[in-house]
Amino acid sequence: MTKENSSHHHAEAKRKRLIWILCVSGFCILSYVLGSWQTNTVPSSSSATKLSSSADNDDEPVELDFESHHKLELKQKNQTIKYLEPCDMSLSEYTPCEDRERGRRFDRNMMKYRERHCPSKDELLYCLIPPPPNYKIPFKWPQSRDYAWYDNIPHKELSIEKAIQNWIQVEGERFRFPGGGTGFPRGADAYIDDISRLIPLTDGAVRTAIDTGCGVASFGAYLLKRDILAMSFAPRDTHEAQVQFALERGVPAIIGIMGSIRLPYPARAFDLAHCSRCLIPWFQNDGLYLTEVDRVLRPGGYWILSGPPINWKQHWKGWERSQEDLKQEQDSIENAARSLCWKKVTEKGDFSIWKKPINHIECKKLKRVHKSPPICTKAVQTDSAWYKELESCVTPLPEAKSPDEFAGGALENWPDRAFAVPPRIIQGTIPEISAEIFREDNEVWKDRVAYYKQIMPELSRGRFRNIMDMNAYLGGFAAAIVKYPSWVMNVVPVDAEKQTLGVIYERGFIGTYQDWCEGFSTYPRTYDLIHAGGLFSIYENRCDVTLILLEMDRILRPEGTVVFRDTVEILTKIQSITNGMKWTSRIMDHEKGPFIPEKILLAVKSYWTGPLLKLVSVSL
Repeated sequence: MTKENSSHHHAEAKRKRLIWILCVSGFCILSYVLGSWQTNTVPSSSSATKLSSSADNDDEPVELDFESHHKLELKQKNQTIKYLEPCDMSLSEYTPCEDRERGRRFDRNMMKYRERHCPSKDELLYCLIPPPPNYKIPFKWPQSRDYAWYDNIPHKELSIEKAIQNWIQVEGERFRFPGGGTGFPRGADAYIDDISRLIPLTDGAVRTAIDTGCGVASFGAYLLKRDILAMSFAPRDTHEAQVQFALERGVPAIIGIMGSIRLPYPARAFDLAHCSRCLIPWFQNDGLYLTEVDRVLRPGGYWILSGPPINWKQHWKGWERSQEDLKQEQDSIENAARSLCWKKVTEKGDFSIWKKPINHIECKKLKRVHKSPPICTKAVQTDSAWYKELESCVTPLPEAKSPDEFAGGALENWPDRAFAVPPRIIQGTIPEISAEIFREDNEVWKDRVAYYKQIMPELSRGRFRNIMDMNAYLGGFAAAIVKYPSWVMNVVPVDAEKQTLGVIYERGFIGTYQDWCEGFSTYPRTYDLIHAGGLFSIYENRCDVTLILLEMDRILRPEGTVVFRDTVEILTKIQSITNGMKWTSRIMDHEKGPFIPEKILLAVKSYWTGPLLKLVSVSL
């Protein structure tokens, strides 16, 4: 009897387990079927957005896949779109923090009136900067290096004023850039060849350069073929639209000036600094501007000077200056260079080239005799450069143990430099960022860019030449697309938790500091693609998000693309504003799938022009 009861209970337990297993299996199958029905894992061809340019050019339509790979339902109240109106046509080339009218209120001493002076709250604009009436999508690289549409930058001043110097020429509807310049009588390409006979430019040791007073950036344009990336800058001055021309050509450039504040770059950033008739008074204020070049020049870096006063014995009559004046200027520059412990490499023809020491071991000994300018104290923040005044002291280099050691660590030659662990990380100067984190970040960006290629196929085909990363972190995005026909302006917000711009430069890329509650130092319509990962999480409680989006609209070209990465809540807020800016957008899944909280908002700026306000709708 006991045996029968035991068998009965055993069978009953077995039956209950079987029923439980079948129920769980059925629930899992039902969940899978529902998930498959709701989620489209493969973008369909019907989901692509075709952007047809109203410009008269040869580019094929761009196809961007905006298909959402998740079906997250957002519970929102019915919202009325608040459309933002175009600004007056007189603001077509508005640069908010380099406005010349506002600049006149400031001191002319040390060029302060040409520095950044941003609008006050009552001067802020809540409108869309209009393109010129006949704006056309720019030429693709490399054709853009030599040509630009006249209607996009309708300024003939440089073609007249600099006619004999071959900066720029007007040919019908187009501008042509012959590669000339004030100091390039045989063209920028031949000029750079002359430099390469004096210092090595082709072995990868020189990767990043800064060109002060760049004109239309022909020097930077022709350095690109040698795998050298130049940060070219010039003020917004009487030579209309120099930086705008440079960016229209697809060449890195930014509005800037050497005045009373530091350049917006970290210490030890550039392998080479260049000035060709850049009109910077290097000899004034006890060589203060040369001291700033020393700060941003890496150990062992070069400074190249051509034009007055170099080779004054031959050119003094043409420069309409006395021999005594020119000799005194060159002597002052030579003295300033020696006070920085620089060594003169050569003076040949129209060039003089100096080299910064690789460490300060010998310089400290020299400073016991020549005390002016002194080496700054260790309390000086060498990388701090946002609205920080110039200091008349030599920026100290990291300690070196021997005369042959590169202060701060030696850099790999390009292209190995892009993925080698940067010295700042090796030496632990960036808190909580290790070599392992750096390598993991590279892998993350490899996956992200692979996903971007699916949703933006034209990313690898040159559709986006000028790219900005508004929150660049370690420069992983720029590194992941390094083989594409593009360049990236890596921006590190001054409000970011970690200041990593020095790491980005050590990787062989360029960038700048920026407070995104203010305008960026560029002309309207100068970037093709903007990446904003986590940016609005930083700024949502610091300033008006609408103003940041309007600034993005200002610097983005018509039919340009923006990639936002953030939480769903922030992205829906962004989308509600960009709808009123005539942008078309779609929220998409994270590259790792629908269960990752971070999402992607892919947006395209509509094409519209001037006072006619022709709007070409972009269907999704």
